[in-house]
Formats: sequence, structure tokens, C-alpha cells
Amino acid sequence: MKERIIIIGSNGQIGTELATALRLKYGQEHVVTSDIKPPAIPSPGPFEIINVLDKTLLKAMFEKYQPTQVYLLAAVLSAVGEQHPKMAWDLNINGLLNVLDLAVAFNVSKVFWPSSIAVFGPHSPKENTPQYCIMDPNTVYGLSKQAGERWCEYYHNKYGLDVRSIRYPGLISWKTAPGGGTTDYAIHIFHEALSKGSYTCFLSADTKLPMLYMEDAIQGTLQLMEAPADHLHIRSSYNLTGFSFTPATLAAEIKNHIPTFVLDYLDGDPRQAIADSWPSSIDDQDARKDWGWKPSYDLAHMVQDMLTNLKQ
Repeated sequence: MKERIIIIGSNGQIGTELATALRLKYGQEHVVTSDIKPPAIPSPGPFEIINVLDKTLLKAMFEKYQPTQVYLLAAVLSAVGEQHPKMAWDLNINGLLNVLDLAVAFNVSKVFWPSSIAVFGPHSPKENTPQYCIMDPNTVYGLSKQAGERWCEYYHNKYGLDVRSIRYPGLISWKTAPGGGTTDYAIHIFHEALSKGSYTCFLSADTKLPMLYMEDAIQGTLQLMEAPADHLHIRSSYNLTGFSFTPATLAAEIKNHIPTFVLDYLDGDPRQAIADSWPSSIDDQDARKDWGWKPSYDLAHMVQDMLTNLKQ
């Protein structure tokens, strides 16, 4: 049977690159992208204008395409969510519930929904944060992701829905712009280093956070979705990481390529408090055991690849 895949929220940082990867694997006509507005570059395959909160239109799209897999990527991220908390909760939770309900009704084989390290909070272990620990998120983004994990697990246990999820750390990509997250500095810094030779970071020099290069994020997502269902014992969301660094560490690596690069810091940005509540490193041994996860990029390889591609 041919796969029929719908990506909801395909214009974002993850969706743009995931759509390309899925179309290479399954063919352009078998991957339907959708978002609340058309993409900047016209889609090479089917595209639909969809608001995930409009269940009537969403149901019509399911009826039209009869998907076997659905990737729900539409979300309000951490920094933007703090500015519009009720809007973020509405989109992140009710959008998820709309998709889960329709996935059950239309017998969708697999659903992917991304969680985040934002599910952890001030009392979670900071170093090598384990899969299971205290989770007390203090942002609306983290609250919605923690609640979303519980809903995914509930729908799996109650309805047998094959929902799969990853707790993404900060994601770094040269292909698309960031979407309003707390780790966005790790993308902006490359653009500013090349265009201006300097960057003012909104996080402090020693703020250490877990990160993942987008190529690894996409490959990890595909590996999880291709894994046999009986190999997966976590139905909330899997910890995943590539490497951790501070702004100062990243700047030092960039200076290996651009010796004149200068990094300074901005005090008082509200994103600092968000970052301070998150882990500095992640234990992802369950993903490694269950579906063979292993990142390909380390910090040095990532920096070299970012600068090379952005220059071109």
C-alpha cells in the first residue's frame, strides 16, 4: 500500500525540511503539505491552506486525502508563547486534539507530534536530564507540550492510535528561519557573523543548552517513524539530543573560521529566564536502544557546515 502523508504546519523550520525528505522517500504526490498561508517557495506537491483549529476544514482534508500518516507541526513556540499564552495553549493543545480525534476516526496508521525539552523545568535535573524525572515547566509552551505528551499517550492506550513523538532540543538549520524560540540565537549568530562580523546574544555567555543539527533531527524523525511499533516502549515522547554548548563556546568555534568575529551580550531579555529553567544536557539512551538513534554531527562539524552553506 502506498503511503499518503499529510504535514500540518509545513512552512515552519522543521516542516520545510521534513517535507523535502518525505517527498524524496515517498514521491511528491504522496506528501500533502498544509499551513495557514502559502509557502514562500511554491510547493512541488499538493498543498492545502489549513488552520488546525478549524476541525471542519481539517476533516475535509482527511476525507480528501485519506492519510496513512500525519505529521502535526503547527505550534506556537516558547518566546512567542509567553507573549500570547492563551493563543499558544489553544493552538498547541486543541490543534493536537483535533488531529488525534480525526486520526482515530480515519484509521490513520501513524501520527507524529513534536514535543520539546521545554517540558522540563526548574526542578528537573540539569545535567543528563533523564527520560523520566520531575517535570515542572514554567512556560505556556512547556505546559502545552507536557499536556500534549499525556494526550498522545492517552490516545495510544485508549484507542490504539500509533502516536510517536520526540522531545526536540534547540534546532539549528541554515535552510529556514527560526520560528520564535529561546534557542534562536544559535541560528541568528551565523547570519550576523557572516554579514556583520559581530552578534549581540540575548542569552548569557555561560547558558548551556542541548542542541541538534537539523539534518540529524530529520533523520531521527524518519528513523522513529520507520521503527517497528513493538520496538517502541515510550508513547509520551522520546528524549533526543546532539550536543550541548554555551554562546561563548559556539562563538569560539565560529572564530576558528572567522577570527575577527565579536560576540557581546544583552542583559534583561525575558528569554534568559526560559533558558535557565531548561536542561543543559539530555540523556537520550532510550531512543538509542529502541530505534537506533545516533547523531552524525558534533559542534565543529555543525559550525563548518552552517558557515559553508550560508556563504553559498
